[in-house]
Amino acid sequence: MSIIRFFGKKKSNDPVNSDMDKQRKYEALVRAYHRDLYRYAYWLCKDPTISEDLVQETCLRAWKSLDSLQDEKAAKSWLITILRRENARRFERKQFDLVDIDDHGNDAKVSDDPHHQTQWVQAQIMKLEEEYREPLFLQVVGGFSGEEIGDILGLNKNTVMTRLFRARNQLKEMLDSDNTHRGQQNG
Repeated sequence: MSIIRFFGKKKSNDPVNSDMDKQRKYEALVRAYHRDLYRYAYWLCKDPTISEDLVQETCLRAWKSLDSLQDEKAAKSWLITILRRENARRFERKQFDLVDIDDHGNDAKVSDDPHHQTQWVQAQIMKLEEEYREPLFLQVVGGFSGEEIGDILGLNKNTVMTRLFRARNQLKEMLDSDNTHRGQQNG
């Protein structure tokens, strides 16, 4: 009796090989998008520790559902969507104490220091409603197209483009009104 007949043919669907393929695919995804995930997480929560936790939870969920990723071209959008959901879960689990925060106004804007100007612009963006703020961030910082943003946020492309247009207009109005205010105070 031959050994092949006794043991049977080696199956091509060997679980060890499929797990190794899954492991390689997962590692490639993490290497390719870890920085983008962390940057987005940090933008969402402004805390390095929470950002790291969000990315870690995102990676864990991605590992568990890696088989559901159909198109590898959509991997970045898929991971960002998982991260957004993880961030939302963070708020579902936790009750925060609300505290009034002093608004420092336009102090940073007056300075010519690029760091202060960046902080001022970020503060203005954070004043936008979330429906405008999030697509703007995904486009400017994440580099996503309107269609990709629509996939991430569960919106159609036209809605995304309208929100981006409105977000930019609101930022321009904030800038114009601040310049007018400053001119009246100096005059």
